[in-house]
Amino acid sequence: MEKIIACCGLDCASCEARIATVKNDDTLRKQTAEKWQIQHNSPDIKPEMINCLGCRQDGVKFGHCMVCEIRTCVNMKGYDTCAQCKEMETCQIVSFVHKYVPEAIENLKSLN
Repeated sequence: MEKIIACCGLDCASCEARIATVKNDDTLRKQTAEKWQIQHNSPDIKPEMINCLGCRQDGVKFGHCMVCEIRTCVNMKGYDTCAQCKEMETCQIVSFVHKYVPEAIENLKSLN
């Protein structure tokens, strides 16, 4: 499967929100909302909010993507991803992603 690397290094191609959006799959939207409510302690996430094509792709974004500190930083610096930043491995903004999803930093390193 082709990877679609987000600003932080997550693979959007494997994200349930993107898959549900591309397939227009309301069952997956519901399952993803329920999972994310628990995972992110956000009971306000509803199935109709599960729409995203990826933070670096044209089109719809999940609500968080529009206010994501990482995406904002990358865009302000004029980069495509954190891979272009010399502070990537020590950055406090993206560190929580890399702590919990170590393959994200590997995805970014593969872009260089």
